[in-house]
Amino acid sequence: MHLTRLGAAGEEIPVAIHEGAHYDLRGLTADIDGAFLASDGISAVRAALAAGALPVLDSAGLRVGSPIARPGKIVCVGLNYSDHAAESGMAVPAEPVIFMKDPMTMVGPYDDVAIPRGSVKTDWEVELAVVMGATARYLESPTDSRGLIAGYAVSHDVSEREFQLERGGQWDKGKSCETFNPFGPVLVPAEGAGDPQALGLRLWVNGVLRQDGTTANMIFGIDHLIWYLSQFMVLYPGDVINTGTPAGVALGIDGQPYLKAGDVVELEIEGLGRARQTCVAS
Repeated sequence: MHLTRLGAAGEEIPVAIHEGAHYDLRGLTADIDGAFLASDGISAVRAALAAGALPVLDSAGLRVGSPIARPGKIVCVGLNYSDHAAESGMAVPAEPVIFMKDPMTMVGPYDDVAIPRGSVKTDWEVELAVVMGATARYLESPTDSRGLIAGYAVSHDVSEREFQLERGGQWDKGKSCETFNPFGPVLVPAEGAGDPQALGLRLWVNGVLRQDGTTANMIFGIDHLIWYLSQFMVLYPGDVINTGTPAGVALGIDGQPYLKAGDVVELEIEGLGRARQTCVAS
């Protein structure tokens, strides 16, 4: 079972995908959000599917939105793959590098990405996203983390490198431009998702494979990241953690072929689906 949200922006319908069919969840919840996840809504959906209690939805022609409603926060981890740190010319960090991304950047997996005005260094980053299903506050150990995860999704952490690295050293402003976090197409519940530390991540620009990595190469694993973050902030149900990107971003390529209007980015993570975005002028 996967979860998604279908419909026009701001009018998305919560949906479960099971055995190829789409099921309308509006009888169970108004949206796939923090409250739904905190109340063990995923288990309620499974039970309703098993009982045959959910109506089938005709999904033809419906836009695919982000599979969760806009989160309270998007927390990002920088330089979390050793090969990406090397191509960026930065040392492997002793502790996770943390920055925040404006939750308003979250859009659907097939929505356009707007290149900011004046941008010449808009970059791509395929990332595994973790969606929290319970509150994490001062966890005692990384072993306490895994049971707090609702699920996983494909996340595109679009970045403007000049804004990020050359304009005052504030990473957030290079990460928080409009449409800079396409998300989905689905939320895969943690239960039954397999090992999240053994997933292939790939990204293509105009059909050219640019990133081809695995979550096995994370410097700091998912359980460690949740435990670590909980020492500095409270993570709430529905919050998102973008866990870092492997090598192959434009910043590390000779000639630096940054994104421009008309470019098409496709990205996928094993078991979590595939997304596609067209770049447009802001």
